[in-house]
Amino acid sequence: MTTATVSPAPKIGYSLDSIKDEARQLIEKGVISRQQPIYVLCKFIPAREWVGVECELERCDYLLRDPIGDLVAYQTWEND
Repeated sequence: MTTATVSPAPKIGYSLDSIKDEARQLIEKGVISRQQPIYVLCKFIPAREWVGVECELERCDYLLRDPIGDLVAYQTWEND
């Protein structure tokens, strides 16, 4: 009897960093603005992947109605 090993399927989807990068690129191109809600990104992400994007955003405590500016905000820390 032969036992075949099956390698796991590669993870297809968007990480929070890749979602942020996508949003930053669209802002820089002037396609979207920082004041628009996060859900406008669905126009630029394939429909079959949007559910995964929604799940990742929810996992990271972002709401689709939150402004894109909240998603792509740069954090700077100053030492006291």
